[in-house]
Amino acid sequence: MSIWEYANPAKFMRTTGAMLPWLLPVAVAATVGGVVWGFLTPDDYRQGSTVKIMYMHVPAAMMAINVWVMMLVASVIWIVRRHHVSALAARAAAPVGAVMTLIALATGAIWGQPMWGTWWEWDPRLTSFLILFLFYLGYVALWSAIEDPDSAADLTGVLCLVGSVFALLSRYAVLFWNQGLHQGASLSVASGERMSAVYRYPLYLAMLGFAALSLALILIRTRTEIRRRRLAALQARELRS
Repeated sequence: MSIWEYANPAKFMRTTGAMLPWLLPVAVAATVGGVVWGFLTPDDYRQGSTVKIMYMHVPAAMMAINVWVMMLVASVIWIVRRHHVSALAARAAAPVGAVMTLIALATGAIWGQPMWGTWWEWDPRLTSFLILFLFYLGYVALWSAIEDPDSAADLTGVLCLVGSVFALLSRYAVLFWNQGLHQGASLSVASGERMSAVYRYPLYLAMLGFAALSLALILIRTRTEIRRRRLAALQARELRS
């Protein structure tokens, strides 16, 4: 079985229709369970109760970047192979990624105020994340502004390629620049830097939940985009007849 079979809209609709009834409940349960479990953990000896913000901030930031990567892959597939499902999947993913980026920015500001004494700092990672959010908004706006769907897919694909630079910077800004207030990675395998298990396990569950929830929402939105495209094709056929 080839992965390109799922470029067929009928195959994609059948497969995702079978996946969603179990994926969505698992996603919601893992998200709620991870966040609630995280907020029940003890206060950190340095950060106090503010450490619990990471159970929303870290998974949201992870998905903000990963959704853009998914959009990049889908856009490249569209540009190279002209599979409409990939273009529609990229379009469907953008609002989900934008919401995840907004959650990451908002929770980061809530954490930063007591930790840094300010709601915002022009830190390399924060700045690149803000630019990534603007790229998400620009991507959504460009899709809406162009009437021809194929032309919109072409132009947004190029925009996605350019925005991927800031997705990369959002992930590795702390490594590229030594200065900056933002801390390093929350999860590390390095000796002496590994997070305590009492914080690590609920974070794993929250990350799994956010990933599954993002995937479920993207699949639902992609199915909606396919139906919308079918409806537009039927309406155009009726007008010609």
